[in-house]
Amino acid sequence: MEIEIATVGGYEEVGRQMTAVRAGNDVVIFDMGLNLSQVLIHDDVRTEQMHSLDLIDMGAIPDDRVMSDLEGDVQAIVPTHGHLDHIGALSKLAHRYSAPIIATPFTIELVKQQIQGESKFSVDNDLVKMDAGETMSIGDSGNVALEFVNVTHSIIDAINPVLHTPEGAIVYGLDKRMDHSPVIGDPIDMERFREIGREGDGVLCYIEDCTNAGKKGRTPSESVARRHLKDVMYSIEDYDGGIVATTFSSHIARVKSLVEFADDIGRQPVLLGRSMEKYSGTAERLDFVEFPEDLGMYGHRKSVDRTFKRIMKEGKEDYLPIVTGHQGEPRAMLTRMGRGETPYQLEEGDKVLFSARVIPEPTNEGQRYQSERLLRMQGARIYDDIHVSGHLREEGHFTMLDALQPQHVIPAHQNLKGFAPYVDLCESQGYQLGRDVHVTRNGNLIQLVS
Repeated sequence: MEIEIATVGGYEEVGRQMTAVRAGNDVVIFDMGLNLSQVLIHDDVRTEQMHSLDLIDMGAIPDDRVMSDLEGDVQAIVPTHGHLDHIGALSKLAHRYSAPIIATPFTIELVKQQIQGESKFSVDNDLVKMDAGETMSIGDSGNVALEFVNVTHSIIDAINPVLHTPEGAIVYGLDKRMDHSPVIGDPIDMERFREIGREGDGVLCYIEDCTNAGKKGRTPSESVARRHLKDVMYSIEDYDGGIVATTFSSHIARVKSLVEFADDIGRQPVLLGRSMEKYSGTAERLDFVEFPEDLGMYGHRKSVDRTFKRIMKEGKEDYLPIVTGHQGEPRAMLTRMGRGETPYQLEEGDKVLFSARVIPEPTNEGQRYQSERLLRMQGARIYDDIHVSGHLREEGHFTMLDALQPQHVIPAHQNLKGFAPYVDLCESQGYQLGRDVHVTRNGNLIQLVS
């Protein structure tokens, strides 16, 4: 059976992920993501109102023209988790393919909301839920199957999909960390990865996220970030002014910790911002997390400003606003607070907790710098880097290569410079660049079995 891989997007940057695997006549697409930095660099861009071709020209979504070079039929579109760099282009591109979108329940719900917000295209693909640990047949041959393996990341209900073919397994390994004591959900299923590495013809190809490949050691568990956050919040328990926190809206485990520790130090938590309301509300509705019944979640600007007015009237010392804006996004709540555009008034000594790291990309770094400067100008004290990454470091990569023993490896989720540490790591394990380690770019085809 011929096996061919199209590296459509996410092989020259972090963002707009999209990879297609052809096994015989059956094609499966993994992810259709957005490069958010290419959107944020423009003022007042509304992607839901834009044509896909314009977004492709901007470098915001994958250029999927290479798909016409794959001689087969797309049988499934499989987003691995609910981050926008993996699902943000579904509403623009999925309608081009007569195939169902298959994902875990939380991811499917986020995809549904993404599609509902689309105003340019009608997306009628079937939405199919599949849980981690399940397998389904793909195509009509009966020789190809799709399996979801549970992984841990900075969003709940994430998986690594595995495409089982007669030539061996294709493991799409993007976006995970090796967390054996997560705050929400099950640990990473390393036992299953080891089994896949030993079954049948083993692993033909492993496509891997290289984000932290150059960092020594292992990525800490989310439980470590939780202890760090607890220590910081307990240390300012007696402060009688304003405390504001921000984190990734999609990081439900972190939001859960913030809510719980706010209560511990005698403050009423409240979630503010559209994405805060979206992700936490969805997680609660699907029973992935249980929040206090009186937890307020407000997304619309008028509701947010009314809440800020209430906080100022009743006393900042009684509340913990948990807001959007950890990357300094121009329209996010924290950025508006820094510019003095909300009823919430920051004063000398007020604390701002960044339970997130800056995504290492120039647009984000610039916006975050500006946001922090504005906050400091109003007297705020900044607590940053209360965080652990959602991506593997060196030791995690060594462990995955040892578990899977893949015949071929394709680095992803970086640019060419970012691939270098992972290539070095692979070569230290006996792989060789150009022979079984395939460094590629967007829009290329890699034929593994002819």
